[in-house]
Amino acid sequence: MNDQPKDERAPDEIEVEDVAAERSEGGVDGDYEALVRLLKENEELKDRALRAAAEMENLRRRTARDVVDARTYAVANFARDMLQVADNLQRGLDAIPAEAKASGDVGFKALIDGVEITLRGMLAALERHGVKKLAPEGEKFDPNFHQAMFEVPNPDIATGTVVQVVQPGYSIGERVLRPAMVGVSKGGPKASPAETPAEPGPVNEQAEKDA
Repeated sequence: MNDQPKDERAPDEIEVEDVAAERSEGGVDGDYEALVRLLKENEELKDRALRAAAEMENLRRRTARDVVDARTYAVANFARDMLQVADNLQRGLDAIPAEAKASGDVGFKALIDGVEITLRGMLAALERHGVKKLAPEGEKFDPNFHQAMFEVPNPDIATGTVVQVVQPGYSIGERVLRPAMVGVSKGGPKASPAETPAEPGPVNEQAEKDA
């Protein structure tokens, strides 16, 4: 005969009470550790989300900058080639003797006017695409945009000042397309600290071309 006391609880009451007892026996420590683990995982997920958002923002900025650069500098090589054509047109005009210009020949004058109009139109078209002329006479020497061809002794002008432009330069955006070939003063008073010109470096030094 079985002497064990009979459990008179209903089956559903037995299951609920047993589960509650198991949780209480597991202790508060188990629940606390689970909570800490969940909070830690939540922080890790938030950190990953923030990093992903930051990477996407950086990618967006880089892409926008690349698009702007491509739009600004896409014509750089073509513009540099066109400057050579413009130089040749200008040399042709400079080679015409003054007496020939003053001769009054209608056909010859029309030819000269046509070349001048072509030259101006070409430079204007380049300017519309961001190409700007560098004619820095009177400015301080900047090795990023100027190429020193010779030095001119002049005690009355601050050392390192551009006193003559042999050939104008051109820039596109913030980059030099072709440095201006210049003569730089020396032997004059020093410029103020805020206006101290850069050293021109060796004469005829080839300036870097950044496309």
